Amino acid sequence: MLNKTDFYIDGAWVPPVAANPLEVINPADETAFATISLGGQADVDKAVAAARRAFESWSVTPVAERIGLLEALAEVYKRRAGDMAEAISTEMGAPMTLATKAQSAAGIGHIKAFIRALKDFDFEHPLREDTPQEYIIHEPIGVCGLITPWNWPMNQVTLKVIPAVGVGCTVVLKPSEVAPMSSLVFAEMMHEAGFPAGVFNLVNGDGPGVGQALSVHPDVDMMSFTGSTRAGIAVTKAAADTVKRVALELGGKGPNIVFADTDLDKAVTRGALHCFNNTGQSCNAPTRMLVESSVYDAAVEIARQAAENQKVGLPSEEGGHIGPLVSKVQFDKVQDLIGAGIKEGARLVAGGQGRPEGFNRGYFVRPTVFADVTNDMTVAREEIFGPVLSMIRFDGEDEAVRIANDTAYGLTAYVQSGDQDRARKIARQLRSGMVQMNGAGRAPGSPFGGYKQSGNGREGGVHGLMEFLEVKAVSGW
Repeated sequence: MLNKTDFYIDGAWVPPVAANPLEVINPADETAFATISLGGQADVDKAVAAARRAFESWSVTPVAERIGLLEALAEVYKRRAGDMAEAISTEMGAPMTLATKAQSAAGIGHIKAFIRALKDFDFEHPLREDTPQEYIIHEPIGVCGLITPWNWPMNQVTLKVIPAVGVGCTVVLKPSEVAPMSSLVFAEMMHEAGFPAGVFNLVNGDGPGVGQALSVHPDVDMMSFTGSTRAGIAVTKAAADTVKRVALELGGKGPNIVFADTDLDKAVTRGALHCFNNTGQSCNAPTRMLVESSVYDAAVEIARQAAENQKVGLPSEEGGHIGPLVSKVQFDKVQDLIGAGIKEGARLVAGGQGRPEGFNRGYFVRPTVFADVTNDMTVAREEIFGPVLSMIRFDGEDEAVRIANDTAYGLTAYVQSGDQDRARKIARQLRSGMVQMNGAGRAPGSPFGGYKQSGNGREGGVHGLMEFLEVKAVSGW
């Protein structure tokens, strides 16, 4: 059993003010493999004070020097990428291939992308060529509280920590208490890279404890949160009294519009596997597949085959299988929502409730496909966060757009069509922060974020830097 109860504050590992141990559970076998401590107000106060002291000098440290430390971090991260992948796999159940090639790799990818963005970013410039007396200065906002989730831990940690410290902010990170081990490894990396004391701090804890204490803290200038919409609302309300900036990356219920003029087998298989990837625990997963009526029945059969061919296995093993859900809470939620789909009359095509064959413990679930879903059903409205695909029939472009936009969320939408002009037309009409057409991946540095209840900020690249900057206009320059 690993004992990791210390927090990283002011450049050192320190014990919590008051011991409050919490076991970290391996979702593959439901046993505890580590112990952390949940922090409280006193721990947050120490970390925020350290960040506030460090901000005075870090905020005016030359950009080149900050970039140099990020480059040192990149070298440490690359050397310890295997440690990071193992931590992620054990804490949240990602199979080792996914943990290595996607989960851990996302961290180094974001570090490199932000280094490139920082090198090109103009922190000071005239407003326009014809207004040399009006000068614009971009300055770090201050001390930032960062709250990150368990589903893509290093993706989210690096999307927040790297731009924040890169532009001159100091931070207090609260990773998910469900999957905290990867962030502890990251803290070790930050220390080894040589960041000054207080620039980066980590306090483990839960939302009502550490998350609330950060959100209301008068010396925290900004909160950046990734997680559920419910928790994002709580952070926003807690931050309101101090009028701090709040950036939110929340849930999604991604529509995947499949037109008859696409390569149906490729489009449907790709969409189903994307939905199942990371055991469905991705906010940008294409969980609602909207299919044109003329090819709907064929698409349902393709999706059924994709689900039945999707292997489920142990996270400790390499391969293209999916692992368990992260926790019993998540397992029970997904089981209940599959039950709701059956009860409300959706046609169960593949999967269903219970564990896959061969598993009698661990939070493993069956890749599931529902057909004949209507957009008012629970499985079409709620973010399930499991490998559950809901298939909905549509007739014509207008109905497809109407169904796609009929959701509280607006993170990522997907369009599959053999007509590029049509795909572009539909993309413009979709109320979402991101649209992916015909299986195209997202470029490094492209802004990640959504509309409506999917959040109100953008992460990645130049847009991610801007989240942590104030804009100062100076006249008479």
